[in-house]
Amino acid sequence: MNPQRRLSVSAIVGAMGIVYGDIGTSPLYALESALDAAGGFDAEVVLGVLSLVFWSLTISVTLKYVTVIMRADNEGEGGILALFALAQRRLITGSTWAKVAVGLALAGTAFFFCDALITPAISVLGAVEGLEVLNPGLKSGVIPVTIIVIMVLFAYQRHGTASVARLFGPIMLLWFVVIGVIGVIPIVRSPQILLALNPLHGIDLLVHRAPVALAIIGAVFLAITGGEALYA
Repeated sequence: MNPQRRLSVSAIVGAMGIVYGDIGTSPLYALESALDAAGGFDAEVVLGVLSLVFWSLTISVTLKYVTVIMRADNEGEGGILALFALAQRRLITGSTWAKVAVGLALAGTAFFFCDALITPAISVLGAVEGLEVLNPGLKSGVIPVTIIVIMVLFAYQRHGTASVARLFGPIMLLWFVVIGVIGVIPIVRSPQILLALNPLHGIDLLVHRAPVALAIIGAVFLAITGGEALYA
């Protein structure tokens, strides 16, 4: 195999473990949370929630991050601070817009740290809670197991990004294959679920369930948490 091609494949698999590990685990809890917020599992609610999730991912991740934000790199570096550094070059020091840029950079950095702290705990908790499906008696052990797993993961990070990528890259690749297969089978059996690609279903859900619309949007937002890792 060509060395350059081998490097590219290795880099892609490694990126899955680092970049896509966050957003790739959202299915563990995002869809269930959104359906619970909508207050039902009937066809209209399911189509509406799936429509909101699909278009949120399309607009926020594909359009905003992949198409626009990733083009604003600072000599190959990304992230909110890199974007702030680029903005500073075009702003007059001490001007109103410069102060606004500082405020936005601080707020963006704070949000990023909040996401970095909260998401691992929620993702691991969502995964470990699956043990209850196999054996309801394991419910009491969910929190202790979650704490142990998180401690091990954070302790392993001291070995560096490359080591983390080698370990979690193949794991995330397997994860994406599994959830892909799990998703394709129901689509083949019930192709009408593809109606969720119509954004009107999402809009209709929010209009007809206005009292809980903010709760639904908040739950749907969980599906796109981690998308900022593409740029960071």
